[in-house]
Amino acid sequence: MAKRVESPSSINTFKQCPRKYYYSYIEKLPTVPNIHQIRGNIAHSTLEHFYDVDVSKFNLENYEIEYKKVVQKLLLNQWNKYTPKLDGLNLNKGKINFYFEETMFMVMNWCNHFLKDIKSLMEKENISIPEAFMRLTPIREQKYASDKYSIRGFIDAIHHYGDEVHILDYKTNSRFDMKEPIILQLAIYSLLYQEKRGVLPNKVGIFFLRHKPKYLNVQPEMIELAKKEINAIHTHTSSTENIDDYNKKITPLCKWSTGQCDYYSTCKPHGK
Repeated sequence: MAKRVESPSSINTFKQCPRKYYYSYIEKLPTVPNIHQIRGNIAHSTLEHFYDVDVSKFNLENYEIEYKKVVQKLLLNQWNKYTPKLDGLNLNKGKINFYFEETMFMVMNWCNHFLKDIKSLMEKENISIPEAFMRLTPIREQKYASDKYSIRGFIDAIHHYGDEVHILDYKTNSRFDMKEPIILQLAIYSLLYQEKRGVLPNKVGIFFLRHKPKYLNVQPEMIELAKKEINAIHTHTSSTENIDDYNKKITPLCKWSTGQCDYYSTCKPHGK
């Protein structure tokens, strides 16, 4: 049986619940759209397009307010672009407004951190706004794939700071901690970058948009973790596609106060 091309998301799904993996990646049952997924896409698109802005007319008197205007307009445009999907959630207007305002808070929080960075760089290097903006512009939304490991991933931002490479992913999570799934995701990104570029990134991290960025120094142990987990899922999934070999893990992630797993009705983890 041929190896399936995996991703950090599919591997973490398998570790969370093999039966959920089966429904999603083998049986390919449809998922149910939700506000957290959609607004996450909106926030990512907003920050991706931010670096396309023309800053040639920005000056020291107006650049802070102009950057903030850019972020606000981009979010509004992306939110309007996703209106059909948002409408499909059947949320009331109050809920939609709540999530819009919350997402605006997150991207503006990101913008405030960016403004600190660009101000610091201009003062340190004595360079212009356009030059500082260019220096801070990352490589964005890059697909990295490995035939050797049958793994792929999409990296939100790759920053070059002098001789150092920092990989950054954006998350709208409410919690501000590096849980195991996040560490594994970053370890896989490090492995993919190393295979393609021949060197390890220096740091990998998450910009928790409600809070601030948090980085990890890339160590050889992270690469070994990535290889171990990639090998483990390939060993299992390339040997069987029998549903009985993908056990259910019944946890609070099956059903919670405001929702349930996309496959709850099919899986029936708590019986009829």
